[in-house]
Amino acid sequence: MMSAEQNRRLTQVGPGTPGGALLRRYWQPVALTDELEGPRPVRPVRALGQDFVLFRDEQGTIGMIDRGCPHRGVDLAYGRLEDGGLRCPFHGWLFGADGRCLDTPGEPEGSTLHQRVRTRSYPVQVRSGIVFAYLGEGEAPALPAFDCFVAPDTHTFAFKGLIECNWLQALEVGIDPAHASFLHRFFEDGDEKEAYGKQFRGASDGSDLPMTYVLREFPRPQIEVDNTDYGLRVTALRKISEQTTHVRVTNLYFPQAFVIPMSAEMTITQWHMPVDDTRCYWVAIFTSFAAPVDRARMRAQRLETYSLPDYLPARNVRNEYGYDPQEQAAETYTGMGHDINTHDQWAVESQGAIQDRTKEHLASTDKAIAANRRLLLRAMAAVEEGRAPMLTEGAENLTGPATIDGMAPTETWQAHWKAAVARRRSAAPWSAPALAAE
Repeated sequence: MMSAEQNRRLTQVGPGTPGGALLRRYWQPVALTDELEGPRPVRPVRALGQDFVLFRDEQGTIGMIDRGCPHRGVDLAYGRLEDGGLRCPFHGWLFGADGRCLDTPGEPEGSTLHQRVRTRSYPVQVRSGIVFAYLGEGEAPALPAFDCFVAPDTHTFAFKGLIECNWLQALEVGIDPAHASFLHRFFEDGDEKEAYGKQFRGASDGSDLPMTYVLREFPRPQIEVDNTDYGLRVTALRKISEQTTHVRVTNLYFPQAFVIPMSAEMTITQWHMPVDDTRCYWVAIFTSFAAPVDRARMRAQRLETYSLPDYLPARNVRNEYGYDPQEQAAETYTGMGHDINTHDQWAVESQGAIQDRTKEHLASTDKAIAANRRLLLRAMAAVEEGRAPMLTEGAENLTGPATIDGMAPTETWQAHWKAAVARRRSAAPWSAPALAAE
C-alpha cells in the first residue's frame, strides 16, 4: 500500500518538488513542429507547472523563453515576431531565441540597458516532428539513438492529445498489458484493409489472426518484467495452443514514455508530458520499418477526434466520452467508440485528477506499474543526493528498443521473437541501427 507522501512525490511536477526536479533532468516534448506552422509561429507552452513561449524567428531559429516579460511581467505569447526575435507589445522590448534583450526602444538614445537584461531561455531540439525542450539546470543529456529519433522524417509521424489528469496515471495505462483485453475489446473483428494507423486493429505479426480476436479470446496473459538500461521491458504471453503463443513485447522508456508495437510494420513511442499536476499531453511518434508513413491519412484519422489548436479530445467527461449503452452491449467493451485513445482517456481521467494510490489494490498483472514506481522513487532520491539518475549519462549509445506483436512457437518463443525483430530491422529501408547488447 502506498503512503500519501509517496503518492505526492510520484505525482507533483512543479518547481521545487522531487518529481519536478527529476523530470527537469530529461528532454520534454513541449510541442509539435506543426504548431509552429502558419503565418505566426508563436505558441504559449505550459510544462511542468511553468509557463513559456515557443517561437521561430525570421531566420528559422526556434527558441523557448519564459512567458513573462522581464520588464513588467506581461504575456510574451502576444508578442510581435520581428527584427530577429519576439518583441513585447507593452514597451517594445525585443528578446532573441537565446533570451538576450536586443532592444529597448523606449529608453533614451544610446541607452545600454538592453545589454544588462535577459530572460531565461531553454535549449530546444527538433526530432521527428516534435520540439523537445530541456527545462533543467546544467548541460542537457543526450537523447538515445532510438528508432523514433534516427528514422528519416518520411518514416515518422507525430501527434498529441490532451488528457485531464496527472501524467503518471496516464503513463501507467501504457505499461499495463492486461487492460487491453477488456478496455480495448471489440466484439467483432474489423476489416484488415481499414486497420492502417489504428492500434490493435490489424493482424499479429506472422499470423492472420486479428489482434482484436487475440485480445478478446485470450484475456489472461503471463506477464514478465525485466530491468533494462532504458527502463523496463514488459512481455505479455498469451498461449493460443500447445504449439503457438502470442508474444507482445513493450517497453517503458524512463521516466515518462513507452515504446510499443502498433502493427507488424510500425511502432509508437509515446510520452506523457505534464502540463501541471492535473493535466498532461500524450505526445507520440509513429515509426515505420517498411513503407513511408502516410502522414495525411494518419493526421486525418486523428483530427476526427481531436480539435486544433490545442489538440483537445472531442470525447471527454463533459459529454460522457460519447458513451452509448447500445454500442457497449453489441460492439465495444466501453461503449465509447472505436478510438482506443478515448478508452484510455476515460480510464485514467475517471481515477480523478490525481489518483489516490493509498486506496488501490495492485494485482499480479500490475507488476510493471509497481516496478516503474520503484524506479521513479529511486531516481528522485538520486537527484536529491546529487547523483545522476538513469538515462542522463550514456544514453546516446542506446538503440531500439525492441518491440513485437506476433505469434511464436510455444517452446522457443524467446528466440523466435528476437529473430523476428532482427529481420524487420535488417529489412528497414532506412537502416535501423543494430540493437544494443542487453
